Amino acid sequence: MKKITQFTLAALLAAPVTIGSLSLPASVSAASASPVVPSATQTAKATTPKTPSVYTESAADYAQFLQAKYGIQLPQQLTKGDFIQAIAAIIGANSAADSTEEAGDSHTQAPAFTDLSSGDSSYDAAITLHNNGILSGTEVRADDTLSTYAAVFIAVKAAGFKELAYTYPEEKTKQALTKLGISPNRVQGQAAQELAAAIDTGLVPESLYPALRKGGAASTDVANILLGRVLTSQGKYKHEIGRSGDADIYSKLYAAYRTADLIEAPELREIVDQALRDDLVTGYNLKDSRFDSNFIDELTLTYGHDDIKHAVQLIGLLRSEGINADVQFQPKTSAFIYLKEWGEPKETPDYKVTQIENGNYIAYAKEYDIQFEFNNTSDKARFNDIILKYAKKNSDDASALIYASWWQPLYYSPTAVQDYPVISNNKIALGNYYAQSFSLKENAKGIQEGFRKLAPDADITSYNFWVDQPFFNYLNGESE
Repeated sequence: MKKITQFTLAALLAAPVTIGSLSLPASVSAASASPVVPSATQTAKATTPKTPSVYTESAADYAQFLQAKYGIQLPQQLTKGDFIQAIAAIIGANSAADSTEEAGDSHTQAPAFTDLSSGDSSYDAAITLHNNGILSGTEVRADDTLSTYAAVFIAVKAAGFKELAYTYPEEKTKQALTKLGISPNRVQGQAAQELAAAIDTGLVPESLYPALRKGGAASTDVANILLGRVLTSQGKYKHEIGRSGDADIYSKLYAAYRTADLIEAPELREIVDQALRDDLVTGYNLKDSRFDSNFIDELTLTYGHDDIKHAVQLIGLLRSEGINADVQFQPKTSAFIYLKEWGEPKETPDYKVTQIENGNYIAYAKEYDIQFEFNNTSDKARFNDIILKYAKKNSDDASALIYASWWQPLYYSPTAVQDYPVISNNKIALGNYYAQSFSLKENAKGIQEGFRKLAPDADITSYNFWVDQPFFNYLNGESE
């Protein structure tokens, strides 16, 4: 994207739907400082190793996710049927109707439950669990109070650890139960193996050891943690590289950026490149849905840029402002029309061009999105003020900004945020890859119809979302 520094703002702003990596970076001069010699006391403290704190998801974190993503809100007095229904919802298995179609397969037949009938609220969920090898008997006892042990036995199989559990020899099982602090005589046979595997795999965290030692009814906190750990074990919880407060978050950011390449997706690119040739859009992004964060919409913002040093400083900025958030890195390739009058483009591994019929080029630039899930909506709202103060250029000689700040920074939310205008995302997907082009709302219908003409069999959608004011101004042709 170095060639963009040759472009005029007038040329950039003539593109009302171009994705926004087309801003001039601010030049940042490094301040020098004299090293400070630590005192003897400070030296002693510095040599004392400290274990970095690692954030562990709480029962409340899991409960919030379960409600936001699956509509699950457990009652205070839990029955086994409540837990079975929640497990069935999150594992996403076949429905009872689907499972009975192959009558010759004993694993997909509806079992003859002795205490459940088709009208019972837990019936379909029990069939789902039966057909996934989680429930094996014909007596479900759905109305019984959920015990902590029953919840673990269901969860360990739902998490996908059943086969692992049954490899446990007696001595290995005993060692795991000893870590838990219970006698091996208290749980035996396959139940002991399942409990041991749940301990060793981390499905049961240490925070639940007291509840297991005590036994009895499972609390909603126990159930929510187990449900969250099942989601995590199946890769269905949040997808992130870490939290902004992690000691190694900067290393993870650099690693993610280094291993990201320009996204090819030739079949999809052929379609949206034609949209560029037809002037249907003036720019688009290519992304891969396998990097979706699965964060909670209400707490999520997506921030786009092309310089990894900027991302590192942005994380540091958030930490300095007392904001901690989950972080997901998403590779992105931006494509736009490069006019021939801008001069001969110079290609790099992260910047390629293809010349088109009229002598112009389509340029492809390596970029990224970072998705943040904040701890609360207040922190999410504060993000805007922080960016406008420390990461938004307002003049050519701007100082006191983080590295490579843009005139029109780009960040957006899937849910409403105060002072964020609404624009549209026009999206076309083939398999895991999708192209998106942002536009004003009034232009979305025409772009969507144009995509359909170019690719009638593709998955084409258009939806509204909330974007920062500077980028909205950019879409309206304003320079700042």
